Amino acid sequence: MRNTKKLIINCDDFGQSPAMNKAIMHLLEECKVSSATIMAPAPGFEEAAEWCKRREQSNIGLHLTLTSEFDALRFPSLTGHASLHEESGNMHKTVEEFERRANTGAVIQEMQAQFDAVRKFGIPVTHADNHMGSLYGMATGRSHIPQVLRKCAKWHLPFRLFRKVHPDDPLLCTIPGVERIVAKASSLAGVMGVAVPDYLLSHPFGVNEGETYALFKQMLIKKIYNLPDGISETYIHPAVDDSDLRSRVPHWEKRVWEYKLMLDDDFAYAIKDAGVELTDYSYIQKYGRVSRVRSAWSLAKELLRK
Repeated sequence: MRNTKKLIINCDDFGQSPAMNKAIMHLLEECKVSSATIMAPAPGFEEAAEWCKRREQSNIGLHLTLTSEFDALRFPSLTGHASLHEESGNMHKTVEEFERRANTGAVIQEMQAQFDAVRKFGIPVTHADNHMGSLYGMATGRSHIPQVLRKCAKWHLPFRLFRKVHPDDPLLCTIPGVERIVAKASSLAGVMGVAVPDYLLSHPFGVNEGETYALFKQMLIKKIYNLPDGISETYIHPAVDDSDLRSRVPHWEKRVWEYKLMLDDDFAYAIKDAGVELTDYSYIQKYGRVSRVRSAWSLAKELLRK
């Protein structure tokens, strides 16, 4: 019988900076994580892509990037459409700015350009997700989920959505109406034949007041023991501790903690002791789809609800 608790640990922001690249390369080499998603517009992209090509890395996804949030680490889009940029010539700093200003046609073109940029390196893209959640419509309600799902269907890639909200999730449970949002999005994915995980397990991006590495570690290990049956994904942003990271990336401490945790024997023991099996998006590709007919029925019910 297959293990009922599957977990994907994905490293976001591959290609964002040298400190990120070094940590993610190490974790992939040591098989401490399931996968990573790469940022085609970011300044460290070519270094990351060349490494993946050289190693024939087979667990790399596309981190669709439409925002550039750090003051000391800015970059433009690949296509250069004016609606995707602020006055500095770089992509918008916030999700809200992106949602309010981005032209939908330009977003579609940029997503394709980023996919093409990764494929030019011969990297067999395994899945897609989204930097800062800019495509989800969480800031103003202007979502690009239909557009990205259409792209993923064309590319034959799973996408980071989720079917259910874990009741203990500290971030997702605070979003008003999240259950209905998730139901509509996952049903649409099903209609389009796009595979998705069952759960997404989130945690705060920055360091909370009074938080230490020990408390952070305790929190993540608790999540491992409370993992629901099904296919779950969690994401990290690991980085090595260096002067460049400290000077350019806010909340750099959390990134260093995430890197450290993946190498921590206690974390590895917790995964084994809790009966959790690490997997990757090839498993989602195989088992993450549901009936299109059932999905269409579910979507219709959600759209008709008042």
